[in-house]
Amino acid sequence: MDLTGFLPARRQHGLLTSRQALAAGLDVPAVARLVRTGAWVRLRRGVYVDGDQWREAGEFDEKPLLRVRAAALVLEVEHVFSHDSASLVHGLGLPDARASLVHITREGVHGTRLIAGTKHHGAPFHPDQVRHVDGLEVLDPARTCLDLVREHGLRGGLPACDRALSLGVTRSQLRQAASGMKCWPGRRSVDRAILLADPGAESWQESLGRLLVTELGIGRPETQFGLRDARRTVWCDLRVGRHVIEIDGRIKYDGTFAGQEPADVLWAEKLRQDFITGFHLGMSRLTHRDLTSGWDHAKRRVLREFEATVARYGTDVADLAPYLVRRDRARHG
Repeated sequence: MDLTGFLPARRQHGLLTSRQALAAGLDVPAVARLVRTGAWVRLRRGVYVDGDQWREAGEFDEKPLLRVRAAALVLEVEHVFSHDSASLVHGLGLPDARASLVHITREGVHGTRLIAGTKHHGAPFHPDQVRHVDGLEVLDPARTCLDLVREHGLRGGLPACDRALSLGVTRSQLRQAASGMKCWPGRRSVDRAILLADPGAESWQESLGRLLVTELGIGRPETQFGLRDARRTVWCDLRVGRHVIEIDGRIKYDGTFAGQEPADVLWAEKLRQDFITGFHLGMSRLTHRDLTSGWDHAKRRVLREFEATVARYGTDVADLAPYLVRRDRARHG
């Protein structure tokens, strides 16, 4: 039985509560049978989604957001969605959305508690911080990305701050949101995130790469460093002195985005690296593993590579002035 045939489900992004199912004429054994056969999927107690819809949904965005919407249908306490859940709604990103809990913030309660897969945060917020997005009440992007820093630390929150700035949130708005967090847990990390946030990061991994390089203490990395000659233009993810750092994902080389054979993609990247290093620049490359379980090892390696670049070329880039490209551009290369 196609769940989307029920009128309430069509209004609720394909979700149906058990009460609505019973009101439509199904009984409890019938609902249990639909779940058992996989026709329906139980998202949480009393909320179901069509099995085909669930199986086709994206692991990192659609499924986590459906879990948030399922909670919205049955939560009986006054709340706004916050932290990971608000980040999903705003598209700010998460360390791993597949494992995220549903998060709500409530006024008038103390502390934090986990109830039926939903994390309840007792924290004040201003009515002006509440946004209504596609049927959900959520805290705004400025408050949300700072809450992520407090919840997950710099590695789990700084990329969301970067994303918020790229979407139009100002650093002043971040500071305003932080002003209401005096003596809150994680406040020192919040202040550091506001200082380090950079709208130039184009992905979660680029943000993590910038944080890793920042922790080396060799200078603040420049994001999206552009070089051009009469032949081509390229953009490097990060630069410190005469050393550039590129963030590599496996999908970058399998031809998915470029519509090319992997060997052709790899050859093109080889030529691109030759072009960059031809300006007497050193290079480091970081992968997902480097930015997760291999963090400390990657820091030691990048520092060695940076020091080798300094020994060979120094740090001054004044000679590159004729070849630099400003940031008011569409990225390519």
